[in-house]
Amino acid sequence: MTAEAAPARKRPKPGERRIQILQTLAGMLEQPGAERITTASLAARLEVSEAALYRHFASKAQMFEGLIEFIEQSMFTLLNQVQERESDPRLQVARSLTMLLQFAEKNPGMTRVMVGDALVYEHERLLARMNQFFDRIESMLRTSLRALADARGSLTPTVDATAQASALVAFVLGRLQRYTRSGFKRSPTEHLDAALHLLVP
Repeated sequence: MTAEAAPARKRPKPGERRIQILQTLAGMLEQPGAERITTASLAARLEVSEAALYRHFASKAQMFEGLIEFIEQSMFTLLNQVQERESDPRLQVARSLTMLLQFAEKNPGMTRVMVGDALVYEHERLLARMNQFFDRIESMLRTSLRALADARGSLTPTVDATAQASALVAFVLGRLQRYTRSGFKRSPTEHLDAALHLLVP
C-alpha cells in the first residue's frame, strides 16, 4: 500500500502574493499595541521565508509604500467623485471628511499608517509622503471652503478658507489619533454629524 501524495501547494498568480503580503502587514497593524513589525515576523505570519518577501518588495519601506498607495488611490478616487457630483461646497466638505473618517474606521491598520504611528522607525520619506497626503486633503477642502466663503459674502474668502481648512485637517488627525490610541475603541465617526455642524455651519 502506497502513501497518498501530499496535495501540491498551489502557487499564487503573479501579483497575488504581493497583495497577500500587504493585506497581512495591514492585519498585523490592526493589533492594538502592536510592536514594531519586522520582516521576520511578517514572513512567519505568511509561512514563507524572508527571502520570499524580498522577491516581491525590495525593502520593508517599499511594503509600507504599497499601503500608502492603497490609501491614496482609495481616498482620492472617492474625494474626486464627491467634488464632481456635489455642487454645494458645504456638502463637499462634510462628505469628504465623513468618507475619510469612515475609511479609517473600516481600516484600522491603515489608520496607524495615516497618523504615522506605524512609520516611526521606518524610512523618513514614508512620513513625508503621508504628510503630503494630508496637504492634498487640506488643499481640496480649501477650494470648497473658498467657494463657500464667497457665497456667504466674506470680505476675506481666501484667508477664511485657509484657516478653516487647516482647522478641519487638525480635527481629522485628532480623531484618527484618538482612534489608534484607544486601541481602536473610540470611533473616529463618533457624533460626527453634530461635530461637522459646529465646524462647517
